[in-house]
Amino acid sequence: MKVAAIVAMSENRVIGKDGGLPWHFPEDLKRFSKLTAGSPVAMGRKTYDSLPDQYRPLPGRSNIVFTRNTKWSAGGSVIVETNSPSRSVPKLVESLKVDPSSDKKFWIIGGSEIYKETMPLWDELFLTLVKGNYEGDAFFPEFESQFEETFKEEKQAFSFINYRRCQET
Repeated sequence: MKVAAIVAMSENRVIGKDGGLPWHFPEDLKRFSKLTAGSPVAMGRKTYDSLPDQYRPLPGRSNIVFTRNTKWSAGGSVIVETNSPSRSVPKLVESLKVDPSSDKKFWIIGGSEIYKETMPLWDELFLTLVKGNYEGDAFFPEFESQFEETFKEEKQAFSFINYRRCQET
């Protein structure tokens, strides 16, 4: 099972503002749903809390939420993980025991701290690059030196760009 991150980021690396997205692109949300459907998704507590009530937990996926607050609970089927994401993600991926020939992925879906800590584990990155600069309080880390572009689709207000980790030489 590959570990993949998925994110929408503006040209100035903004990914969030005041607990939400500073833009609304239905096509991007559809892409997110299609790519992550049926696969486990891991996120920080703030990202989980930012989801609209009707999509919390994200349907059709195992939802794993990282938090430092040992008393926090989402209830229901959400897996709450209080250990470091960089230590927990490999164990969680292993525990899923997915058929190695499966194209299923373990998705990292945010926020900033979770992306930073888990980046060394990513095999792939699925980026929506939003054209323009936005005000925000959550930013995506530098990744470009570690990944190579494998796909790009230009849209009017954004681009879908896929990356894979560069091979070590």
